[in-house]
Amino acid sequence: MLLRLVSLAALFGLLFGFDEGVIAGALPLITKTFDISVTAEGFLTAAVPLGAVAGAILAAMYADSLGRRKVLILCSVLFAAGSVASGLAMRQEELVVARLILGVGIGASALAAPMFLAELAPAKYRGAVVSAFQLMITVGILVSYLLDMALEPLGAWRWMLALGAAPAVVALVGIFLSPESPRWLAMNGARDEAISVIGQVQPHLSKDKITHIVDEIEASKSADDKVPDWGVFLSDKVRPLVIFTIVAFVLQQVSGINAVIYYAPTIMSHAGFDGASTQLAATVGIGVVNVLMTVVAMFVVDRFGRRPLFILGFLGATVSLAVIAYAMQADRPDLAPVGLAGLFAYIAFFAVSLGPLPWLYMSELFPLALRSRGMAMASVANWSCNFIVVFAFPLVVAQFGAPATFSIFSACCALGAVFSWFYAPETKGVSLEEIERHHSGVVA
Repeated sequence: MLLRLVSLAALFGLLFGFDEGVIAGALPLITKTFDISVTAEGFLTAAVPLGAVAGAILAAMYADSLGRRKVLILCSVLFAAGSVASGLAMRQEELVVARLILGVGIGASALAAPMFLAELAPAKYRGAVVSAFQLMITVGILVSYLLDMALEPLGAWRWMLALGAAPAVVALVGIFLSPESPRWLAMNGARDEAISVIGQVQPHLSKDKITHIVDEIEASKSADDKVPDWGVFLSDKVRPLVIFTIVAFVLQQVSGINAVIYYAPTIMSHAGFDGASTQLAATVGIGVVNVLMTVVAMFVVDRFGRRPLFILGFLGATVSLAVIAYAMQADRPDLAPVGLAGLFAYIAFFAVSLGPLPWLYMSELFPLALRSRGMAMASVANWSCNFIVVFAFPLVVAQFGAPATFSIFSACCALGAVFSWFYAPETKGVSLEEIERHHSGVVA
């Protein structure tokens, strides 16, 4: 049951990655079809993270009242509708609206799916389980790159975008047949059903142990059983969590990852690789490294801990991005292999650290009664910064050049290394209830 639910929830990560990555290969063909400007290109590409801001807010509003499962059902519908609408778009404006719809689905599922996974998983495996969501994001990106490479010679950008509807339908059927998060059930008075779900997910536990887990969940509810107001996020116990998770996501985005994901073929062009097929082939290589290193992250996150990986990831990204900036010097095609190596190294450090850890921290640190709203604040910061980076990237490159742009990304990662050294907590092997007790009194 645990493996099935993890696979299902992680499928939303695949949809997330597919709909983010597919635009990389489709964009050059779309710009020919609609003859759009550099600014319009930036907005079209950034429509997904812009829609994701709204999706994160909506998920925060309804994840507690509807439940994690129903939010994910709605996300599946949005993914399917947005994919089909993207493929059928006859005007640039229609394509932007379709991408906004996909963004809403991504933003909502990026909040609800890690929450669903964290609340299902035993503490011992929670890091790997929640990282499965990040793994499937990378798988989705790789699948989209492979699809782009296969369809690019045909100019079939509509099929590139529309085929995202297929996994969306699978996700819809799967989540419709799945149980709700046991922690959400216990918080909403469905004690017997919560016990049943935990028993299915962790069949090795005794009935007394399962009952004890549910008792702890119920004990974490506020004393008067009312939803805490927003002012609690300013309390001395919770405010540091809010600041840390928001800053972690901002630093993740200003590392430049989504500029790389959305504009990978363009970056390959700046690095000295000529020809669309060569650029897409190198882009697929990025996707492969991304997947493989995320698998590594799943094995090491619960062994070595969150904090050491976070520090290492920022340090490695700092050096890798500096190498990329150096290799992008004008009139130095001989440095193209150096730039590609730097790009692969950057993706490796990101995948093993900067990619999964902010999502994992976000799903772990907030007390249960505050989790959906706390995660929403972090998600809104994430997607807002994502939008700014993706929208501004082609404009900044046009104004200052690719080397300067990647130097900025490198400096931001250096700042991230300092931040993680001083502020990153360690939650390896600690149950969600133990983490909550550490912040005791904040929801009373």
